Amino acid sequence: MAKPRRPRTERRERERMDRKHVRERETVTAALPGGSPERPLAVNSASVIDGHARSLPCVQCAGDMDLRDHVAETHGGRLLRRARLLCRRCHAPRSLWFTIKPAVAN
Repeated sequence: MAKPRRPRTERRERERMDRKHVRERETVTAALPGGSPERPLAVNSASVIDGHARSLPCVQCAGDMDLRDHVAETHGGRLLRRARLLCRRCHAPRSLWFTIKPAVAN
């Protein structure tokens, strides 16, 4: 007969799996548009960044995000905007990257 598993052992295994899933979600999110400076989201104006950043749910718990700030930063010679967000529910931080590409006149 196998020994019954201790509750502590089961809890620690669940916690390890949860941490693994968080790392996987963060990796996938970084590969999406806006997840890294190499893949910024294109917007027409800096004024739409706040609304767009707040509209995206948290990747960990699907909760609402609070916009902490957005600043202009230079990466690889390109001027990008970085929006820093914090989840209201799980307090997971997230950064979204934007590039401003004005609409071309006719």
